[in-house]
Amino acid sequence: MNAIKSIIRHIRKFAVAGLAMSVLIGGAAEIVAPKQASAATTTSSTKASKIIAKAKTYLGKPYKFGATTGKTASFDCSSLTQYLYRLNGVSLPRSSAAQSKSGKYVSKANLKPGDLVFFYSPIHHVGIYIGNGKIIHTYGKPGVTIDSIDSGWWKTHYKTARRVL
Repeated sequence: MNAIKSIIRHIRKFAVAGLAMSVLIGGAAEIVAPKQASAATTTSSTKASKIIAKAKTYLGKPYKFGATTGKTASFDCSSLTQYLYRLNGVSLPRSSAAQSKSGKYVSKANLKPGDLVFFYSPIHHVGIYIGNGKIIHTYGKPGVTIDSIDSGWWKTHYKTARRVL
């Protein structure tokens, strides 16, 4: 992070020097700064990719209500999210209802990979949005699985989403 800040300071110094030369020689100048992804966006995207990739390694792992966080023999929905996010430096509460109050609200239309999505009223299920209208989560017989939130059961029971990355 410090290296990036140092590079940005040097770029700004050169831009100011270039502007001064242009004004001296030509009388006017226009500086167009290159667009950069913010460090926070890059970090969030990287964390989301890591969380999703790790989650996929647990596909088919059994569901067990009340599963202990940190034990990977089985998961319930919120122990899965708590475990995966903790591996990537993000602390989440244990229950899906409590997790639904973490981070910032995000509309369904603005979901990004890594966002937490919640179901039912009152909330008692959570999954991880992985892109293209799909979530990875765990419940019942399939255990850890991938489903669409744009059709069927999950569409009709969608409640809200939160961005925690």
